Amino acid sequence: MPPYDPSAFPPFAVTVDLVVLTVRRHALCALVVKRGEQPFQGRWALPGGFVRADEDLDGAAARELVEETGLCVHDPAAPAPVPGTGAHLEQLATYGAPDRDPRMRVVSVAHLALAPDLPAPRAGGDANSARWAPVEDLLGPEGAGAHEDGQAEPLAFDHARILSDGVERARSKIEYSSLATAFCPPEFTVGELRRVYEAVWGVALDPRNFHRKVTGTPGFLVPAGGTTTRQGGRPAQLFRAGGATLLNPPMLRPEV
Repeated sequence: MPPYDPSAFPPFAVTVDLVVLTVRRHALCALVVKRGEQPFQGRWALPGGFVRADEDLDGAAARELVEETGLCVHDPAAPAPVPGTGAHLEQLATYGAPDRDPRMRVVSVAHLALAPDLPAPRAGGDANSARWAPVEDLLGPEGAGAHEDGQAEPLAFDHARILSDGVERARSKIEYSSLATAFCPPEFTVGELRRVYEAVWGVALDPRNFHRKVTGTPGFLVPAGGTTTRQGGRPAQLFRAGGATLLNPPMLRPEV
């Protein structure tokens, strides 16, 4: 093997950024943190940070989430978490524009995490505060919030693009996979699952047609053996996610 000189190549850093989505009050929400340090001090951003020399990318993503917000996300490849505390986690995309970070050349490997009704976050690490915000607000013309001078500001870095990509990944994957159940508790009703689809897609769905589709798709849902009245009205049958990972036929997203 010929001699290899690392100094012959420009150095760069690797970070992980997290698109953490949940459904709160029937709206698709994302986790954002207010940066406590430069660059973009005081601006809202996705949680994340630099990958350490002794950790892999998924480990860095899990560490950053706990460090900055106090929330835990579990990789589905790991042992089963305590019921109600687990979340879906997958790599989303890589972002490497030369000028995306003013400090130095930084390549970010974004991750997408989904979980049911995650708790209120707490800030930590280099974040001043953390909050859940409706995706519609974060990606709308008003941006993530207002600056001290009253002007609206977008998310820091290229995080608006990363968030947009993560939301679209979630919206497209629930068409053909069982990913929507990641937003639900271990046992849920068809009505609760329908409200997940409505929140993620931003459309209203016909309850009868939805019930027929999800209960008629082999392996999508399995009866949990009980009922609940937590949504009000008559008792509704409880289901659990089945073993199917792909939906056939797919649950096509209505055109808006």
